[in-house]
Amino acid sequence: MDKNKCECENMSCEEGTGCSGGCGDAQIENDFSVEAHKLNSIKRVIGVVSGKGGVGKSLVASALAVLSRRKGYKVGVLDADITGPSIPKMFGINRRAMSSESGILPEKTHNGIKIMSVNLLLDSDDSPVIWRGPLISGVVKQFWSDVIWGDIDYLFLDMPPGTGDVPLTVFQSIPLDGIIIVTSPQDLVHMIVRKAYNMAKSMNIPVLGIVENMSYVKCPDCSKEIKIFGDSHIDDIAGELGIEVLGRMPIDPSIAEACDKGEIERLNNDYLSGALDFIEKNLKP
Repeated sequence: MDKNKCECENMSCEEGTGCSGGCGDAQIENDFSVEAHKLNSIKRVIGVVSGKGGVGKSLVASALAVLSRRKGYKVGVLDADITGPSIPKMFGINRRAMSSESGILPEKTHNGIKIMSVNLLLDSDDSPVIWRGPLISGVVKQFWSDVIWGDIDYLFLDMPPGTGDVPLTVFQSIPLDGIIIVTSPQDLVHMIVRKAYNMAKSMNIPVLGIVENMSYVKCPDCSKEIKIFGDSHIDDIAGELGIEVLGRMPIDPSIAEACDKGEIERLNNDYLSGALDFIEKNLKP
């Protein structure tokens, strides 16, 4: 292989970057950062990530946004999960985002949380996004550079699962103050947690902690906590990685119902209050 030309198909690698084929040097040494829109003043940016899909990443991002807004913060949610966007549905938004000469205007929820998602740009909510990685990554960068977020205390990024093109683009392009890893109790998922953790650390992104979703379900008759996925080992993995356990969320039918109805802002629970306390303490706007 010609050492002056990379054949690894990494979307972030370009000729002349000095990549020797693995893209490791190119990813670390080159600056892929993207400037935010000139009208924006975004104080803190927090990514909500998972090593795999289906563990409740969007739920955690939305719940943290709701809790932050209730405390009086100016909050936004950037839905970076381009092929599986769910944020507008959870907040009951079905309007299309508007554009101006200056940029794209995010939609607002009932309580004033600013939202941007690819579903706000499509003709229909169920229109599939059949795009290749570079195009998807480009849209995520536009949500940072072209959207007029204005004055924001906390911007939560609902990331796509895995460690592929889009998470890489976000880590390289957007100045994250930290990430929260979402997991579930299974041992298999814990292996995936390590992948997300190692990716963030290799790119100098602070890992704020872990949130465990689907930790248990509470019996409606006796209130006993039933651990459907077995005993949790989240404390073990957090200790191993040297990070905090920020919260545990149960399987709660009321949460699922509220999300399906687009009424997540009406939920009242304190499952992630400790996570927000940690964020406020360590990442003051």
